[in-house]
Parts: sequence; structure tokens; C-alpha cells
Amino acid sequence: MWPRLKLEAAACIRSEVLEDDGASLVLFTAVIWLFAVKTIKGSFWFDYAQPTDGEREVWNQVNSVLQESESILGGLQSYKGAGQEIRDAIQNPSDHSLQEKAWNSVCPLVIKLKRFYSFSLKLEKALQSLLESLTCPPLTPTQHLEREQALAKQFAEILHFTLRFDELKMRNPAIQNDFSYYRRTISRNQINNMNLDIENEVNNEMANRMSLFYAEATPMLKTLSNATTSFVTENKTLPLENTTDCLSTMASVCKVMLETPEYSSRFSSEDTLLFCMRVMVGVIILYDHVHPNGAFNKSSKIDMKGCIKVLKDQPADNVEGLLNALKFTTKHLNDETTPKNIRTMLQ
Repeated sequence: MWPRLKLEAAACIRSEVLEDDGASLVLFTAVIWLFAVKTIKGSFWFDYAQPTDGEREVWNQVNSVLQESESILGGLQSYKGAGQEIRDAIQNPSDHSLQEKAWNSVCPLVIKLKRFYSFSLKLEKALQSLLESLTCPPLTPTQHLEREQALAKQFAEILHFTLRFDELKMRNPAIQNDFSYYRRTISRNQINNMNLDIENEVNNEMANRMSLFYAEATPMLKTLSNATTSFVTENKTLPLENTTDCLSTMASVCKVMLETPEYSSRFSSEDTLLFCMRVMVGVIILYDHVHPNGAFNKSSKIDMKGCIKVLKDQPADNVEGLLNALKFTTKHLNDETTPKNIRTMLQ
């Protein structure tokens, strides 16, 4: 069944991938099945991507980061904020007990926000390690994806986590409200003897960096976009196409998997569908940041019209965050070279 599936999918996407050779294309399709299809007729294809000896060092480094990801998402999902305590303190500035109550409510939340921010730095390093492994010569990006399937799987998992994190963050205004109150209180020296230990955890320099991070609509995507741009800039001897071809091929195949009923009908759950959509949107955004002309230009190797249509064909609640990510986290959407119909689709 496995070789037949590779050949079926390869035939389906051959027109989508602009620059590739036939054998590599077939083998790359296997990687995408690992990304997108956790369960097909009872077989757990996703579990097949185990690290080889050559991948293991990088895989172990990245895996140690990814193991923390579900805990990070759980912490963000349960984040309730200290809105009521802050409002009470602001409305009663002379009531010391209310000031102390608000401060003591905010401090553990700020520690939690610092943990999220610190994780973004770990994720940044993990992504750059994967990019280095998946794009280095002499192999082509497709050959890397074929031979280093465990690393390719981790790349997809990072993007999946990133979009999930940002979707949750965008729905939670308490994060910025809490952190703004913390910074205002510190700057006005209003804390007196209340829980000074937190300044050792989140000093002014750390608070400034965290403030910039949480000011972004999609902070994790912004972190990964910057990381990808830095990777390309710092590796000047590496052909840009090694990175952009990897990203565009992943986007093209994910799109076909989503828009073709023959394949999407085999997805075991809505979570698998969302996984594939998040990976597609993630690689589009990274591509748009590192390619000089971006992802929306007519010369782009990504079929943006098709990708957006795939998203819009899904229930609105499932894709609102993903469409917002394309609107607000990409770099070239509003360029003059972006076709009008593409901009209209994202309005």
C-alpha cells in the first residue's frame, strides 16, 4: 500500500512542484504523508519517521524542545489573567490591600509569560538547526526531506505548535493587559515591599524584550520568520533556493492534500486537517519573509490563490486565525506586485 500511495500522490502533485526530478518527487510525497496523515485506515504513518544515526544529534536537540511544547500550550490555554484585581487596584489607588492583591496576582502570571517567551528563544534555535540540516549542500532540499524524514517531521511540528500558540494568544487580551500593569507598577516604584523577588526574574531588560514579543499579533510566527531570515542572511554561501524551494514544495503538497477529496477524506480527524493547514500557512509565511519577491508575487512558486481557497473552504472558526496570520504576519501582501484578486481574497 505504501509504494502505491506514494505513486498516487506523486501523480496528483506533479504539476504543483515546479522544479524537481521524478524520483525525488515520489519520495518527497512520502514525507508529506508523514506530516499530514496520522492515521490512514488504521496505520500510523506518522510514527514511521524515526531518526537515523545521521539525524540523531539534531533530532535529540530539537526533541528536547518539542517535549515542552504541549506544556506551553496548556499553560497558555489556562491563562486567565488578573483583570478584576487590576481594575480594583486602579479604581482604588489609595487602598494598599487592593494594590498588593493585584500585584501578587500579576507576579506569577509574569513568570508564566517569561516562560513562554524563553521557549520562543529555544524554538528559534531549534528551527535554525533544522534549516541547516535540511538545506545544506550537496543534497537538494527534496533529497534532504526524503532522507531526513524525522527532521522534516519536527519542522512540521514546530510550525504546528507555532500557529496553535499564536491562535491562543490572539484570543487572550489579558496577556498584554497584565504585562502592561506589571511594567507600569515597576516603573512608578509603586511596589514598596511587595514581592521584590520578581525583579530578579524579570528585570527591566527582560521586560523590554518580552514587551516587544507580546506586542506582536503573532509573536511565535514573528520569531520564526526572523529566525529564518537570519539563517538566510548569515549563510551567504548557501543558495537562497535551497531554503525557498524546501518551503514552497511543502506548501504546494500540503495544498493538494487539503484540496483533493481522495486524500483529505483519509484524514483521521479534524486535528489532522488543522495540522496540515497550519503547516501550509507556516511555510508560506516563512517563504514570504525570505524570498525577495515574497509569496504573493506572480512569479512565486506557491499557488497563493489555491492555498487561500483551501482555507476559505473550511469552517470559518477553524481558519480565522490562519487567515489573520497571512494578513498580518506576511511581509509582501500589500506590495504593488501582489495581484488584486489575492488581496481581495484576504480582505
